[in-house]
Amino acid sequence: MDLTPTLVLSMWTAGIAATTGVIAGWRIVGSGYSRLAAAVVLLLGVAAATTGGGSIAWVGSIAALTAVFVAPFTRLYVVLIAASSASFIAVAIDGSSSFLAVTGALFLGLITAEMMLGHWYLVDPRLPRWALQGLVLGALVALIVDFTYLTTVGALDWGTGEEVLGWAFLVLTFFSAVLTIAVSLSLREPFYTGVMAATGLSYLAVLTAFGSVVLGRLLID
Repeated sequence: MDLTPTLVLSMWTAGIAATTGVIAGWRIVGSGYSRLAAAVVLLLGVAAATTGGGSIAWVGSIAALTAVFVAPFTRLYVVLIAASSASFIAVAIDGSSSFLAVTGALFLGLITAEMMLGHWYLVDPRLPRWALQGLVLGALVALIVDFTYLTTVGALDWGTGEEVLGWAFLVLTFFSAVLTIAVSLSLREPFYTGVMAATGLSYLAVLTAFGSVVLGRLLID
């Protein structure tokens, strides 16, 4: 597997796009959030395209751009954002194994979507919390599956000079799990501060998750 910026950006973009489509399908947010999420997909998608993603990445970026403008039309929006996700996962699969491309996309996408949606809860506290809890649970499952598969293909078989990277991978994965669980526990707090705490913790979870995904794949590169 050739670990490149294009691969990492494509996985991340595909994951955010996929979870954005799911959130839009839940119909718990308005067009404002949908536009914001599609704009994030667009920015990351353009970065993936310009670093070597090729024509498929540009197709995904155009789909995300179109989704920004059709956000009030939920069904069309979901179709476009799903097409964007499919485009970027195709780019990721081209540079990685299919399984690792999907697990990496889901792990990064779910935890990032949780952070983004958490901010929207601060805008509209009336939104139901089950959506955040669902994203957190999905992120934890994706983390476990991703880590387990990485270990089976050699992420823990450290060679000379890889010990620092190996331990960093383990530490980042551990803290990703701890932070994800902490986000879930914070959401059980019945007051507004619970979502505030969860959103803050999710910032850290995104950072550790990004490091875990990158280092895990670097160790089997």
